[in-house]
Amino acid sequence: MIKPIILWSDVFIFLLVLGLVAMFTYLKPSPETRANWREVFGSRIGCCTFIILCFYIFIALLDSLHFQKPLPATSESSEVFYSNEVLSVLDLLHVGILGKEERTYSAPFAMYSYSKENMFSDSGQLYRDYPRLTHGGSHLRGDSERIGDIISRSLFALSKGAVLSIILIGSLLLVRRTYFSETFLPVNSACFLLGIIVTGWIWMLELGAYYHILGTNKVGADVLYQAIKSIRTGILLGTLAALFAVPFAIGFGISAGYFKGKIDDAIQYLYTTLSSIPDILLIAAAVLVIDVYIENHSDQFNLLIYRADFKFLALCAIFGLTSWTGLCRLLRAETLKVSQLDYVSAARVFGVSHAGVIARHILPNVMHLVIISTVLNFSGFVLAESVLAYIGVGVDASMNSWGNMINSARQELSRDPAVWWSILSAFVFMFILVLSANLFSDKVRDAFDPRGSRRMRLDL
Repeated sequence: MIKPIILWSDVFIFLLVLGLVAMFTYLKPSPETRANWREVFGSRIGCCTFIILCFYIFIALLDSLHFQKPLPATSESSEVFYSNEVLSVLDLLHVGILGKEERTYSAPFAMYSYSKENMFSDSGQLYRDYPRLTHGGSHLRGDSERIGDIISRSLFALSKGAVLSIILIGSLLLVRRTYFSETFLPVNSACFLLGIIVTGWIWMLELGAYYHILGTNKVGADVLYQAIKSIRTGILLGTLAALFAVPFAIGFGISAGYFKGKIDDAIQYLYTTLSSIPDILLIAAAVLVIDVYIENHSDQFNLLIYRADFKFLALCAIFGLTSWTGLCRLLRAETLKVSQLDYVSAARVFGVSHAGVIARHILPNVMHLVIISTVLNFSGFVLAESVLAYIGVGVDASMNSWGNMINSARQELSRDPAVWWSILSAFVFMFILVLSANLFSDKVRDAFDPRGSRRMRLDL
């Protein structure tokens, strides 16, 4: 019997996913909009980057199903007590890695610690050497067996992953052939990338049960698993912060461009004043206020994860409230132009209300700016979290994030020899997410921006 733990961030991420599915399922976009999305997903880059983003979101969803395990029952009481450790479904899938901490640093695929320790020989004599790891390579008798064992287990894991990939891809192709006779998607590229993702994941699960694939950090935690757990933070932060900024940008930007006059002056004064304040200082001040609130109301956060989740959502809101000014300027300028078009003037002459003009004529003509800006801001927020964590005002230290990994690894590069795998792991996972988001946003911009020149469809 497990005890479900529901966080506000868990609710938000599932609502976002369900909202996107409902939007694409039940809403009927215009033929031009459908043609634009076909242009995005019809290209290899657009389709493949979307698959990568979906995989990151899938990991984030698995890591958003939290629960507590019951403690062993005692004969003195029949009441069930639960552990203070909050786990997720992702932890169950990586149970081979979970709980296999070492004492300190260890290199990728190592069997021995990265630093020497005081040890005693059988005769009781003190000496310094590299101790054997507790879990990494503990099934081997000596270092001479390590390379052969890694190769044999890798071949088995890759074969297993290839079989599962074939089954999954075959099922998807069967569904496509049954229900979709024609498709504009680059099927071969999508299937190849999906096979690489599934095979790579199986390989990490298989070898992660016997080795620390990307080594361990200062406290002996597995770096690969820490990087995977940080995916949820990156996805949620980029998405929620971008969505927090959209209502303010749309409301103020369209109001300033449509009503003009004193309303325009007041809104310009507001976002000009906000833009003049350095973002880092404003965010740092707001985060410190949140920390003071948490300390003064500690009774509201009986679990550490509640404290971390509250601070995380507050950081997302602060990001959104300080980043809407750029999009607001664009929407104001675009609304000024659109509001002077003939059909908008005709609608006002025929007595259409301001709300009707904005909803039917202004908003649809500026939505391409909203879509492009939201996708572009996503990657910017992911990178901004790393910068804030580096200066100590990012997400809570108990929460897995690439920023916290980089912050904790900044002193490790000055060691001799340097501990490089922690910062490299955070960089690689962040790089793949940000690069995919940027490439996908480029395709969205090319398809939806009516002012840009449409690129010819190239077989990239």
